[in-house]
Amino acid sequence: MESIKDKVAIVGMGCTRFGERWDMGVEDLLVEAAYEAFQDAGIEPKDVQAAWLGTVFSGMSALTLAPLGLQYIPVTRVENMCATGSEALRAASYAVAAGVCDIALAIGVEKLKDSGQTGVKGPSIIGDNTDGSSAIGSGYSAPASFAYLGTRYFHHYGLNPDEGKRLLAEIAVKNHYNGSLNPKAHFHNILTVEQVVKAPIVAWPLGLFDCCGVSDGAAAAIVTRADMAKNFRSDPVYVKGLAISVGARQGSMRQDYDYVHIDENVLAAKKVYAEAGIKDPRKEISMAEVHDCFTCHELIVYEDLGFSPRGRARDDIDAGTFTLKGELPVNTDGGLKCFGHPLGASGLRMMYEVYKQLQGKAGPRQVKNPRLGMTHNLGGNAGNGVGCCVVVGNEKG
Repeated sequence: MESIKDKVAIVGMGCTRFGERWDMGVEDLLVEAAYEAFQDAGIEPKDVQAAWLGTVFSGMSALTLAPLGLQYIPVTRVENMCATGSEALRAASYAVAAGVCDIALAIGVEKLKDSGQTGVKGPSIIGDNTDGSSAIGSGYSAPASFAYLGTRYFHHYGLNPDEGKRLLAEIAVKNHYNGSLNPKAHFHNILTVEQVVKAPIVAWPLGLFDCCGVSDGAAAAIVTRADMAKNFRSDPVYVKGLAISVGARQGSMRQDYDYVHIDENVLAAKKVYAEAGIKDPRKEISMAEVHDCFTCHELIVYEDLGFSPRGRARDDIDAGTFTLKGELPVNTDGGLKCFGHPLGASGLRMMYEVYKQLQGKAGPRQVKNPRLGMTHNLGGNAGNGVGCCVVVGNEKG
């Protein structure tokens, strides 16, 4: 299969402030993100030749994008659970690479705070989820399903509960520190390990500060042909690989599923590394934005993406490997945990941070000399998900 490596580039991006945006509706968020991206790329809405809108709950069709005033061009709504924003970017990139259009818009939005999508949903039973995400088994609220990853990881690798909770707390502390440096993040509070460990339990071992925020927000990207990119700006970001992996709920149905890895994450990472020509992700990836909906998932993701050897993420957490000054900074903008998680926007928000980092424009969060950046999403639950990875770089080759 032919690779998309270096065939398309991102030449403009926009991202709203995430959080409780009672002051703005879905349309306002779309306009704010899109017009930042238009200005960043130096284009006008009339220059966009096709658009993909990602949203899970905040729009019924392509008409949701009407406030942008796009004029009779192809516009498509896409949805792929928490990977929806990345799915919009994937579709726009493939369309440009295929020659269907030269300038495409990928945009994602979600407004959750006033839609009832907040707090912990009650346990579901087989097949009762209207979004089709219900797995086989009871108690599949999001915190409950991801909590299994924590308890099984502790058991599988011989961590006592106190040590396991401390490791998860270190992840929350890191992401909240990074988010405190980002004016667009939902939360700006710096946490201590003690605060995280002693927070009220949501689903053991996950406490309040182990869970990401439910937020409002939007993010957008302008994608064009790589050979046109420097007509727009001197520092475009080139797409190196796009991969998505969807299973058949094998993890939820197999009695021997170990809950210390997620196949969809592993296979999406393998595919994107092959497409991008990456042999050693730990050494070649400069920084990454990963799907830390819950701290125990970020712990698992370190190993699923090949950043840490199996069972050794603990060593890397203790060594500060994934901090801003570490060997491989992860979630430099605060991640889902602190920046917030409006589902349809999250994948593009992650790319916004990678884009800024690769251009050297991330301010106090800037990592040293980045070359390749990566985003990762998981839609759904452990053993029953949609894994999506994107790798981009600031130079060709």
